[in-house]
Amino acid sequence: MVSGVSGDDMTGGRAGEFTAETSLHVLQAACAEVGLDPVGARLMRLGSNAVYDLADLRVIVRIAADPDALPEMERAVRVARWLEAEEFPANRVMRDVAQPLVVGGRVVTFWESVQDAEEYASVTELADLLKRLHWLEEPESLGLPYYDPFAKVRASLRGLGRNVRPEDAAFLAERADRLEKDYGRLDFVLPFGVIHGDANIGNILRDRSGRAVLIDLDGFALAPREWDLILTAIYYERYGWHSREQYESFVHHYGFDLMNWPGYPVLADLRELKMTLWMGGKAAAEPRAAEEFVRRVTAIRTNGSRRDWGAF
Repeated sequence: MVSGVSGDDMTGGRAGEFTAETSLHVLQAACAEVGLDPVGARLMRLGSNAVYDLADLRVIVRIAADPDALPEMERAVRVARWLEAEEFPANRVMRDVAQPLVVGGRVVTFWESVQDAEEYASVTELADLLKRLHWLEEPESLGLPYYDPFAKVRASLRGLGRNVRPEDAAFLAERADRLEKDYGRLDFVLPFGVIHGDANIGNILRDRSGRAVLIDLDGFALAPREWDLILTAIYYERYGWHSREQYESFVHHYGFDLMNWPGYPVLADLRELKMTLWMGGKAAAEPRAAEEFVRRVTAIRTNGSRRDWGAF
């Protein structure tokens, strides 16, 4: 259900620049519409979404940066309600709010807060939740799309700003072409079905009771399950963000080692490309992201170490 639909931003035009200031205006208007008090709201993250914590109310407000995110957010709300009906540990949308809202040209959703202080769960618990998720049979009413990794790759390539060197953009486009051909030849071995789409240690929190819960449900789709294992694998193998012990525990609990699958290098290269393009999209507004983007492109071009890549 959609409420408060408006194609205009706060100044009378289409949703414009997405900043802490503009997202705060959207937050205030959205909270007014649903009867929540935004005083004391804390901006937790500003990226693909502006995420605000209304700590006194135990509410999380997510404002999508993409003005065209309405279908995706409608689907995320349906997914959250389905997971709640299945008693699956995930963050819940507020029950008494008609949502998503479209306010100031931005899509807004309201979620129950799961914790008072940020605490991530473990990769072992991530494996357990993914194994449980992958056993679920999703209803057709969810309307999950088939996952097309190259749709977002192409959109990200088009969205690279003028601050990105043309030779870097051309190199990444050529790499995307090669990977698309390689991806088409992959022989996936895990069952096809529902995936989280961005399964990593940053999207599993420990709630107030100590239970691990899955968050950020906007990327749910139908795809080979290998996609939900790739980030943990490359976080260990390429970037050193997980230890060997952590990765082995993940493999033991899920029951499959993606790194032993012949298609792993292609999937790893593709996920790495998506991560790099995402950084390139942030480069125009964030000097630190611009520096990180250059570091990543250089490492990919020279097959250099990724161990100095920063986690964003």
